[in-house]
Amino acid sequence: MIEVRWHGRGGQGAKTASQLLADAAFQSGKFVQSFPEYGPERSGAPITAYNRISDTRCPVHSNIYDPDYVVVVDETLLESVDVTAGLKAEGAIIINSAKDPAELKPLLKGYTGRVCTIDARRISIDCLGAYFPNTPMLAAVVAASGMIDRTTFLEEMEDSYRHKFARKPQVIEGNLKCLRIAMDEVKEA
Repeated sequence: MIEVRWHGRGGQGAKTASQLLADAAFQSGKFVQSFPEYGPERSGAPITAYNRISDTRCPVHSNIYDPDYVVVVDETLLESVDVTAGLKAEGAIIINSAKDPAELKPLLKGYTGRVCTIDARRISIDCLGAYFPNTPMLAAVVAASGMIDRTTFLEEMEDSYRHKFARKPQVIEGNLKCLRIAMDEVKEA
């Protein structure tokens, strides 16, 4: 079983990205869970979302305390939230940042595992014309973890986007381009 914990702020799409990851994993034959946790429901407030992805049915229904992967959608959370709490050393943390992963290691409370970064802001603005960090972050966690085959993931996301954006077909290609670029641009230290 692979467990993922997402850290973001309300309105950045961490919950949606968690749901999209679960959908893609489910379509590829996995058993999945996706659920959020947040306090005051307001834009900008810290939120946490979770995924469990497994080849077999998962009877556990609780928060994830020892994730394999942590996705940080908003770099400013590194200073206010212990994003590495329980993170397995053999896993990875994937951070939305233009910085090199080595620059962020001092902010990670001694975490010794893989640190990955992706400039989700630049990629989403280039591909979508606006800042939607969840799409590149979704691709980055799939690339860093290998939990879903890249080709399968992109095919499942295209199907999902064609359904989700049936009335806005102009955004489908931008989102798919965003996914492809993000998968190729994940930096690791």
